[in-house]
Order: sequence, then structure tokens, then C-alpha cells
Amino acid sequence: MAINTDLAPGVVAPTGSKNRVWERLWGDRTAQLALVVLGILMLAIALGPILYSGSPSTIDFARAFLPPGVGQPLGTNDLGQDQLARLLIGGRISLAVGLAATLVGISLGVAIGALAGFCGGWVDVVLMRVTDLFLALPQLPLVLLVVYLLGDPVRRTLGPERGIFLLIVLLIGGLSWMSVARLVRAGFLSLRQRTFVQAAVALGARPWGIVKTHLLPNILGPVIVAATIGVGNALLAESTLSFLGVGFPPDVPTWGRMLYDAQNYIESAPYLVLSPGMAIFLTVLCINTLGDRLRDSLDPTSR
Repeated sequence: MAINTDLAPGVVAPTGSKNRVWERLWGDRTAQLALVVLGILMLAIALGPILYSGSPSTIDFARAFLPPGVGQPLGTNDLGQDQLARLLIGGRISLAVGLAATLVGISLGVAIGALAGFCGGWVDVVLMRVTDLFLALPQLPLVLLVVYLLGDPVRRTLGPERGIFLLIVLLIGGLSWMSVARLVRAGFLSLRQRTFVQAAVALGARPWGIVKTHLLPNILGPVIVAATIGVGNALLAESTLSFLGVGFPPDVPTWGRMLYDAQNYIESAPYLVLSPGMAIFLTVLCINTLGDRLRDSLDPTSR
């Protein structure tokens, strides 16, 4: 007789179930390749600036436009700055923006979606109309406008680097929560009618206890998948802003800023474009691939 091993709603997954999810994820060759490549990138970004002796900020016009070689593995830019050193430092900044913006977006989405799905009624209607309003906004023009209007005051108040970092994180995160909110709301509306939730209500459980114990654990899987994809989207958004020249200042070497600085030298020095472009491409591709494979691993009906 076949035994159904799927967990009942509201029951925390045992360690064996978590191990099976990891085994299914690691058993996928595409996920293996994405994990290995992403791990190498993260290790290089974490340890590279410590182990590599090149300076990302030293200007030496005598070394300008040196092609990749022994002393400079990725060459030098128009100011004679080492491209590999700038790429490693820029990776820290770009990924920090991506992770922080995703955290802001996921937090807003979970809070708004949970409130709308659990409370229902006019609260649900108001929050969903606000969500529709944000979905209708043209995001890139709005971000450009806000950065243009608030960029200088924020820089003067908080500093050129910290100020623009907080502004970009809040803008990207504040415009990326809508899909998560709808996902969480749909999960709450479905789970709210289940027997175990109704039993908890009948036993006098507090609303926050029901949300924390029974509802949130059952939607963590889709939220985690949305977070992995959100990191890639936030990284692309930051790179787009930096490429358009409205992101970090010129002396802060993010990957998008490196592309912006190299756009005038595509024909004469194509290596200036290839290194940050490939870094963005590989990071976003690996993160999105892992998010897609993680979704399949968390789905009990998929093979």
C-alpha cells in the first residue's frame, strides 16, 4: 500500500524532508553548475580584495589602457586603475545592494500580503488597490526622477556613498514588493479556510500566533524562491541605474558603473566591457537558475 508522505498543512517539515529538498536540488546538474559558479564568484568577491594586491583607486595615466596581462589580469581602464581590483570591490557593493533591496522588498511584500490575506474585508481591498497602483507605476522613469530630485540632498546629509546606497536600496526594494504581496495574500486566503487554522481559532489562539505558527511556515517556500529571483532583479536594477549615470559616484566601482565608464571604449578596449558584463550575466543567471530549480525542489508534485 502506498503511503502519502506529503506533510499536512501547518506541520513543520522534519529534517528528512529538508534533506530531500536539498538532495533534489543538488541532484540537478544545472543547479550543480549554478551553485559551483556562484560559489566561485562569492568566494572571489569575499577573499579577492584581501589576496589580490592591485589597487582599485590608484590613478596612473602611464598605465592607462593596458591589455590583460601578467601584472594586470583584466587590464586597466582609462585612468590606469586595475580592472580586476575594481571588479572584486564592485562585486561587494553590487551584491550588497541586491541583497539589501531584496530584503526590503520581501519584508514589505510579506507584511502587506499577510495583512491583506489574514484580515480580509476593507483592509484587503485597500491594500490590493495600493498594490495595483504600484504595479501601474513606470518603475525605471520613477526611480530616475526620484534619484534626480533627492540624490543631492541625500548625499549632503548622509554622505556620497552611504546616502546613495540607502536611496537606491529603498527605491529598488520599495518598487519590488508587489508580486510577493500578491503571492502571500493568495497563500493566506487559501490556508485561512483550512481545518487546522479553523481549529486554532476555535481554541482561542491569538491572531499573531496563528500567523506565526500556522500560516507563515506554509508560504516560506514560495517566498524563498521569490527572494532568490528578486536578488537577480535588484542587481540588474542597480546596474541599470549605475550604467545610466544616476547611481553611485564615479569613484565607487560597482559593476554597472564600470560598464558606464567603459561604454566609450568598446572598440578600442573591449576587455573593459567584458569583465563587468560577464560578472553581471553569470551572477544573475546563476541566481535565477537556482531560484527556478529551488521552486521545483519544493514542489512535492514535480519529479
